[in-house]
Amino acid sequence: MEILPLTEIPFVKEGDDLSEMILESADAQNISIGEGDIIVIAQTVVSKAEGKVVDLRNVEASERAKDLSKRIDEDPRKVEVILQETNEVIRVDHVLIAETKHGFICANAGVDSSNVRSDLVTILPEDPDRSAREIKEKIEKSIGKEVAVIISDSWGRPFRFGAVGFAVGIAGIDPLQYLKGKKDAYGNKLKTTMIAPPDSIAAAASLVMGEADEEIPVVVVKDAPYKTSEGSVHELIRPEEGDLFR
Repeated sequence: MEILPLTEIPFVKEGDDLSEMILESADAQNISIGEGDIIVIAQTVVSKAEGKVVDLRNVEASERAKDLSKRIDEDPRKVEVILQETNEVIRVDHVLIAETKHGFICANAGVDSSNVRSDLVTILPEDPDRSAREIKEKIEKSIGKEVAVIISDSWGRPFRFGAVGFAVGIAGIDPLQYLKGKKDAYGNKLKTTMIAPPDSIAAAASLVMGEADEEIPVVVVKDAPYKTSEGSVHELIRPEEGDLFR
Protein backbone atom coordinates (compact mmCIF):
# COMPACT_ATOMS: atom_id res chain seq x y z
CA MET A 1 0.00 0.00 0.00
CA GLU A 2 1.29 3.47 -0.90
CA ILE A 3 0.23 6.77 0.65
CA LEU A 4 1.11 9.71 -1.58
CA PRO A 5 0.79 13.26 -0.19
CA LEU A 6 -0.65 16.03 -2.34
CA THR A 7 1.53 19.00 -1.46
CA GLU A 8 0.40 21.50 -4.09
CA ILE A 9 -3.04 22.32 -2.65
CA PRO A 10 -3.33 26.01 -1.69
CA PHE A 11 -5.18 27.26 1.38
CA VAL A 12 -8.85 26.40 0.93
CA LYS A 13 -11.61 28.97 1.20
CA GLU A 14 -15.39 28.86 0.96
CA GLY A 15 -16.63 27.94 -2.50
CA ASP A 16 -13.42 26.25 -3.66
CA ASP A 17 -13.84 23.10 -5.74
CA LEU A 18 -11.86 20.49 -3.82
CA SER A 19 -12.09 17.88 -6.57
CA GLU A 20 -10.53 20.31 -9.04
CA MET A 21 -7.81 21.27 -6.55
CA ILE A 22 -7.01 17.60 -5.90
CA LEU A 23 -6.70 16.82 -9.61
CA GLU A 24 -4.54 19.90 -10.25
CA SER A 25 -2.22 19.02 -7.36
CA ALA A 26 -1.91 15.40 -8.50
CA ASP A 27 -1.14 16.56 -12.03
CA ALA A 28 1.49 19.05 -10.81
CA GLN A 29 3.20 16.26 -8.87
CA ASN A 30 2.90 13.69 -11.68
CA ILE A 31 0.72 11.50 -9.48
CA SER A 32 -1.72 9.45 -11.55
CA ILE A 33 -4.98 8.74 -9.74
CA GLY A 34 -5.89 5.23 -10.82
CA GLU A 35 -8.73 2.75 -10.65
CA GLY A 36 -9.52 1.82 -7.06
CA ASP A 37 -7.35 4.52 -5.47
CA ILE A 38 -8.64 6.07 -2.25
CA ILE A 39 -8.48 9.81 -1.71
CA VAL A 40 -8.32 10.76 1.96
CA ILE A 41 -9.24 14.38 2.68
CA ALA A 42 -8.90 16.24 5.97
CA GLN A 43 -12.25 17.34 7.38
CA THR A 44 -10.95 20.86 7.94
CA VAL A 45 -10.56 21.65 4.24
CA VAL A 46 -13.96 20.15 3.42
CA SER A 47 -15.52 22.34 6.12
CA LYS A 48 -13.72 25.41 4.78
CA ALA A 49 -14.85 24.75 1.20
CA GLU A 50 -18.44 24.30 2.39
CA GLY A 51 -18.40 27.45 4.53
CA LYS A 52 -18.55 25.55 7.81
CA VAL A 53 -16.36 28.12 9.53
CA VAL A 54 -17.68 30.14 12.47
CA ASP A 55 -16.36 33.59 13.38
CA LEU A 56 -16.28 33.68 17.17
CA ARG A 57 -16.58 37.47 17.11
CA ASN A 58 -20.19 36.96 16.03
CA VAL A 59 -21.04 34.39 18.70
CA GLU A 60 -22.81 35.28 21.94
CA ALA A 61 -22.20 32.74 24.69
CA SER A 62 -25.16 31.42 26.66
CA GLU A 63 -25.06 31.05 30.43
CA ARG A 64 -24.59 27.32 30.05
CA ALA A 65 -21.64 27.90 27.73
CA LYS A 66 -20.10 30.34 30.18
CA ASP A 67 -20.44 27.86 33.03
CA LEU A 68 -18.94 24.98 31.03
CA SER A 69 -16.14 27.18 29.74
CA LYS A 70 -14.90 27.71 33.29
CA ARG A 71 -14.88 23.96 33.90
CA ILE A 72 -12.84 23.16 30.79
CA ASP A 73 -10.83 26.40 30.56
CA GLU A 74 -12.07 27.29 27.08
CA ASP A 75 -13.38 30.35 25.28
CA PRO A 76 -17.11 30.53 26.15
CA ARG A 77 -17.90 31.49 22.55
CA LYS A 78 -16.27 28.29 21.31
CA VAL A 79 -18.20 26.33 23.93
CA GLU A 80 -21.39 27.90 22.61
CA VAL A 81 -20.56 26.66 19.11
CA ILE A 82 -19.85 23.21 20.54
CA LEU A 83 -23.26 23.16 22.24
CA GLN A 84 -24.94 24.21 19.00
CA GLU A 85 -23.33 21.21 17.27
CA THR A 86 -24.20 18.79 20.09
CA ASN A 87 -27.04 16.35 20.53
CA GLU A 88 -25.90 15.31 24.00
CA VAL A 89 -23.03 16.16 26.32
CA ILE A 90 -21.59 12.82 27.44
CA ARG A 91 -18.82 13.96 29.78
CA VAL A 92 -17.24 17.18 31.00
CA ASP A 93 -13.52 17.08 31.78
CA HIS A 94 -10.71 19.11 30.19
CA VAL A 95 -12.84 18.90 27.03
CA LEU A 96 -16.49 18.24 26.33
CA ILE A 97 -17.15 14.72 25.13
CA ALA A 98 -20.27 15.11 23.06
CA GLU A 99 -22.49 13.33 20.61
CA THR A 100 -22.68 15.42 17.45
CA LYS A 101 -25.77 15.93 15.33
CA HIS A 102 -24.35 13.20 13.08
CA GLY A 103 -24.20 10.69 15.93
CA PHE A 104 -20.41 10.78 16.34
CA ILE A 105 -19.05 10.83 19.89
CA CYS A 106 -15.88 12.89 20.08
CA ALA A 107 -14.18 15.78 21.83
CA ASN A 108 -15.86 19.17 21.47
CA ALA A 109 -18.42 17.84 18.96
CA GLY A 110 -15.77 18.08 16.25
CA VAL A 111 -15.43 21.86 16.63
CA ASP A 112 -11.80 22.63 15.82
CA SER A 113 -9.55 25.64 16.34
CA SER A 114 -6.57 24.30 14.39
CA ASN A 115 -5.56 25.43 10.90
CA VAL A 116 -7.71 28.57 11.08
CA ARG A 117 -7.24 32.09 12.45
CA SER A 118 -7.43 32.44 16.22
CA ASP A 119 -10.91 33.99 16.07
CA LEU A 120 -12.37 31.22 13.89
CA VAL A 121 -13.38 27.58 14.38
CA THR A 122 -14.43 24.92 11.91
CA ILE A 123 -17.42 22.66 12.42
CA LEU A 124 -18.06 19.30 10.78
CA PRO A 125 -19.70 19.20 7.34
CA GLU A 126 -23.47 18.94 7.51
CA ASP A 127 -23.47 15.58 5.71
CA PRO A 128 -19.92 14.20 5.40
CA ASP A 129 -21.03 11.17 3.35
CA ARG A 130 -22.66 13.48 0.83
CA SER A 131 -19.54 15.64 0.72
CA ALA A 132 -17.40 12.56 0.04
CA ARG A 133 -19.81 11.31 -2.60
CA GLU A 134 -19.86 14.64 -4.47
CA ILE A 135 -16.05 14.81 -4.56
CA LYS A 136 -15.87 11.19 -5.70
CA GLU A 137 -18.35 11.75 -8.53
CA LYS A 138 -16.56 14.87 -9.82
CA ILE A 139 -13.16 13.16 -9.82
CA GLU A 140 -14.54 10.07 -11.52
CA LYS A 141 -16.21 12.17 -14.18
CA SER A 142 -12.91 13.89 -14.88
CA ILE A 143 -10.58 10.88 -14.97
CA GLY A 144 -12.98 8.14 -16.10
CA LYS A 145 -11.96 5.79 -13.29
CA GLU A 146 -13.65 4.66 -10.10
CA VAL A 147 -12.16 5.85 -6.83
CA ALA A 148 -13.17 5.93 -3.16
CA VAL A 149 -13.14 8.96 -0.89
CA ILE A 150 -12.66 9.18 2.87
CA ILE A 151 -13.12 12.40 4.82
CA SER A 152 -10.99 12.06 7.95
CA ASP A 153 -10.68 13.78 11.29
CA SER A 154 -8.27 13.23 14.17
CA TRP A 155 -9.83 12.05 17.41
CA GLY A 156 -8.62 10.71 20.70
CA ARG A 157 -9.65 7.26 21.96
CA PRO A 158 -10.90 5.87 25.27
CA PHE A 159 -8.10 4.45 27.42
CA ARG A 160 -5.32 5.41 24.98
CA PHE A 161 -3.10 8.44 24.54
CA GLY A 162 -2.67 9.90 21.07
CA ALA A 163 -5.04 11.05 18.37
CA VAL A 164 -5.48 8.98 15.21
CA GLY A 165 -7.40 9.47 11.99
CA PHE A 166 -11.04 8.42 11.90
CA ALA A 167 -13.39 8.39 8.93
CA VAL A 168 -16.23 10.90 9.30
CA GLY A 169 -17.48 10.58 5.73
CA ILE A 170 -17.05 7.89 3.07
CA ALA A 171 -18.00 7.14 -0.51
CA GLY A 172 -17.26 4.02 -2.53
CA ILE A 173 -15.81 1.94 0.31
CA ASP A 174 -17.43 -0.79 2.39
CA PRO A 175 -17.51 0.55 5.97
CA LEU A 176 -17.29 -2.86 7.63
CA GLN A 177 -15.86 -6.24 6.77
CA TYR A 178 -17.36 -9.13 8.70
CA LEU A 179 -14.93 -11.98 9.38
CA LYS A 180 -17.32 -14.16 11.40
CA GLY A 181 -17.03 -17.79 10.29
CA LYS A 182 -13.58 -17.40 8.75
CA LYS A 183 -10.66 -19.29 10.25
CA ASP A 184 -7.54 -17.91 11.87
CA ALA A 185 -4.00 -19.25 11.32
CA TYR A 186 -4.72 -22.13 13.74
CA GLY A 187 -8.00 -23.15 12.17
CA ASN A 188 -10.19 -21.56 14.84
CA LYS A 189 -13.43 -20.06 13.56
CA LEU A 190 -13.84 -16.37 14.22
CA LYS A 191 -17.04 -15.59 16.12
CA THR A 192 -17.46 -11.83 16.21
CA THR A 193 -14.55 -10.17 14.41
CA MET A 194 -15.27 -7.09 12.30
CA ILE A 195 -12.77 -4.65 10.84
CA ALA A 196 -13.33 -1.07 9.70
CA PRO A 197 -11.22 -0.37 6.58
CA PRO A 198 -12.17 3.34 6.38
CA ASP A 199 -10.89 3.99 9.91
CA SER A 200 -7.78 1.86 9.35
CA ILE A 201 -6.93 3.73 6.16
CA ALA A 202 -7.71 7.12 7.73
CA ALA A 203 -5.38 6.28 10.62
CA ALA A 204 -2.58 5.28 8.25
CA ALA A 205 -3.14 8.41 6.16
CA SER A 206 -2.92 10.63 9.25
CA LEU A 207 0.74 9.63 9.66
CA VAL A 208 1.48 11.31 6.33
CA MET A 209 -1.01 14.18 6.62
CA GLY A 210 0.30 15.17 10.04
CA GLU A 211 -1.22 17.23 12.83
CA ALA A 212 0.79 20.47 12.78
CA ASP A 213 2.23 22.62 9.98
CA GLU A 214 2.71 19.88 7.37
CA GLU A 215 0.07 21.46 5.08
CA ILE A 216 -0.91 18.09 3.58
CA PRO A 217 -4.73 18.02 3.64
CA VAL A 218 -5.09 15.26 1.04
CA VAL A 219 -3.36 11.98 0.27
CA VAL A 220 -3.86 9.39 -2.46
CA VAL A 221 -3.80 5.81 -1.18
CA LYS A 222 -2.92 3.10 -3.68
CA ASP A 223 -3.37 -0.67 -3.39
CA ALA A 224 -5.31 -0.53 -0.12
CA PRO A 225 -7.24 -3.69 0.81
CA TYR A 226 -10.93 -2.74 0.74
CA LYS A 227 -14.22 -3.62 -0.88
CA THR A 228 -16.32 -1.16 -2.85
CA SER A 229 -19.74 -0.29 -1.50
CA GLU A 230 -22.34 2.45 -1.37
CA GLY A 231 -22.29 2.21 2.43
CA SER A 232 -22.39 5.04 4.93
CA VAL A 233 -20.06 6.08 7.73
CA HIS A 234 -23.09 5.76 10.04
CA GLU A 235 -22.71 1.98 9.80
CA LEU A 236 -19.55 2.39 11.90
CA ILE A 237 -21.39 4.02 14.81
CA ARG A 238 -22.15 1.60 17.61
CA PRO A 239 -25.76 1.91 18.85
CA GLU A 240 -26.11 3.29 22.37
CA GLU A 241 -27.51 0.04 23.73
CA GLY A 242 -24.34 -1.75 22.60
CA ASP A 243 -21.90 0.93 23.72
CA LEU A 244 -19.99 -0.25 26.79
CA PHE A 245 -18.55 3.20 27.57
CA ARG A 246 -21.71 5.32 27.92
